[in-house]
Amino acid sequence: MSRAGRRPPPRRSTELSLTTSPPVPEARAPAAGRRMTRAAGLAAAAGVLLVLVLLSLAVGAKPLSPGEVWRGLVDEASSGYPVVHQMRLPRTLLGLLVGMALGLAGAVMQSLTRNPIADPGLLGISAGAAAAVVSAISFLGIVSFLGFVWFALAGAGAVAVVLYAVGGGRNATPARLALAGAALNAALYSYVNAVQLLDTVSLDRMRFWTVGSLAAAQGDTVVRVAPFIALGLVLALALARPLNALTMGDDAARALGTSPGRTRAVGIVTVTLLCGAATAACGPIVFVGLMVPHLVRALTGPDLRWLLPYCAVLSPAIMLGADVLGRVLARPSEVQVGIVTAVLGGPVFLHFIRRRRAVNS
Repeated sequence: MSRAGRRPPPRRSTELSLTTSPPVPEARAPAAGRRMTRAAGLAAAAGVLLVLVLLSLAVGAKPLSPGEVWRGLVDEASSGYPVVHQMRLPRTLLGLLVGMALGLAGAVMQSLTRNPIADPGLLGISAGAAAAVVSAISFLGIVSFLGFVWFALAGAGAVAVVLYAVGGGRNATPARLALAGAALNAALYSYVNAVQLLDTVSLDRMRFWTVGSLAAAQGDTVVRVAPFIALGLVLALALARPLNALTMGDDAARALGTSPGRTRAVGIVTVTLLCGAATAACGPIVFVGLMVPHLVRALTGPDLRWLLPYCAVLSPAIMLGADVLGRVLARPSEVQVGIVTAVLGGPVFLHFIRRRRAVNS
């Protein structure tokens, strides 16, 4: 074809290119709005936690007003100073640490195993720590927290590894993990009960610890448990992005620069630290790690970069709320926090199971 017969290439319209380019500010607006909403929600959750901290310091066999609580915190001459500093402040701080540990452990376990009912108390992790501590008390005569914590970490870690292996490893399914966890949980708690019945001398020492209690909290326990839970907190928050990638599958995680094997190993170490330290400090407490992540997902969605901080704030709020409720229900005595969380968590667990059955049917 001659040059004269060729048609010139169509000229690109500047107006077309301008109208088809993506409106960047408008696209970013919804994401920025979601971040602001989540940040505001996290601030509101922190406010709820602060209120519950004040209630935990004020409510008890001897009720204190907010002014008396403040004077008990700062004035050594105040009549409330011994009550606040020797009894309620250590109890409140331990509730904060243990609640945070259990909530984060539950969130990490649910993401790591892709099992929506994963919980340290339901899958045997807490039972492993409890069995190790009861063995230390009964057979070795260990009575200090510093002795408890190493046995609890060893027991929790051993059960976490066994659970992962028996549940199928990388090919684990929620059903297999739940069955393996239920079997381990039943066997370990049967062992704990057998040791208690055979060793009557240690029974009084163990009976409040095994139901989960903050009543015997001491300042030394808070100081000693804090480093373990702080390390677990750092590891859990560092796992947010790798666990987000792992939810899309191992191949997708590798494509995003995440090592699935390393993520799982760090996840097991994180759950062991958090659950072992919490169980050593106040005994096995169930359902906190199950309830809170499900409540938080309704607010944040599945993104662990937001879910984990929310769990770190709302889990201690649930823990302190249950502890305060236990003090009010049986005044002047009290119901231990492990019993309250079990009573409250049971209906929540059944509701979740019924809802999943309705969705799957």
